[in-house]
Amino acid sequence: MLEEVERWLDARSWPAADRPVQHLLSAKHATGQSVSVVLPALDEEATVGDIVSVIRRELVLGVPLVDEIVVVDSGSSDRTSEVAAAAGARVVHRDAILPRIPAVPGKGEVLWRSLLVTGGDIVCFVDADLREFSADFVSGIVGPLLTDPDVHLVKAMYDRPLAGAAGQGGRVTELMARPLLNMHWPQLAGFVQPLGGEYAARRSLLERLPFPVGYGVELGMLVDALHLVGLDALAQVDVGVRVHRHQDGRALGRMAAAIYRTAQLRLARGHLVRPALTQFERGVDGFEPRTYAVDTEERPPMTEIAEYAARKVA
Repeated sequence: MLEEVERWLDARSWPAADRPVQHLLSAKHATGQSVSVVLPALDEEATVGDIVSVIRRELVLGVPLVDEIVVVDSGSSDRTSEVAAAAGARVVHRDAILPRIPAVPGKGEVLWRSLLVTGGDIVCFVDADLREFSADFVSGIVGPLLTDPDVHLVKAMYDRPLAGAAGQGGRVTELMARPLLNMHWPQLAGFVQPLGGEYAARRSLLERLPFPVGYGVELGMLVDALHLVGLDALAQVDVGVRVHRHQDGRALGRMAAAIYRTAQLRLARGHLVRPALTQFERGVDGFEPRTYAVDTEERPPMTEIAEYAARKVA
């Protein structure tokens, strides 16, 4: 298995500079593929505008690589929607998409619904809390999809500094996701950032995948894509450094629980005994328990949704 991972790393891992933007633009014109960029956002007024502005300036107006930028607001209480729209994004509110199915909280829920309000043959997801954003985060991961028809999903890889220390971010990745992948899906052991929120995929793949509604979406998507299209259809591109807001330990615990649950379902498709996580906070009378539900719901492949099928026919 180690030999297979090393072979994959040699064949399917590239730096972003390997594919200059003009080369990508030529490939886009030759193949006729369209590109959508989706930013799932919840209370990200401080960063979403800069991200949208960079993409629009460099990849819409500078070179016409991106066809649409869509921010899906999942219920922000701040000015996320206004800031994103002013920067040039089309803003859609989560609850307005597929109202027949009541929305539930979670990042995966937003990504799943975004397929109904975007039109690109290639869909690129970018987290809305990034700082010091570079357009390479989009052009880098879209590049292999435009130039290689055998590639179906591309993850960004990068350094994740934490408190000034390079490579110390991604704590849930190192403590939960990477051990799970290495033990149960060793073919995926070569992914540097398996939980990273920046990745692009062909719509033809995304519409066939189930979407965990919460934090397990990235791991679930990677595992399911492996089974659907095979390892050689997956790739990763080095885009440098990712700077973003870091979560506290309790939030990381909830993420880890959701990711473990996502893996468990894929290992056995069995029944969860207790889909909840109890954590502790010190109160006036000592440690007090706080119990949180672990995401246990998944959305079906979009091809099973009547509204999506009708939209494709139209």
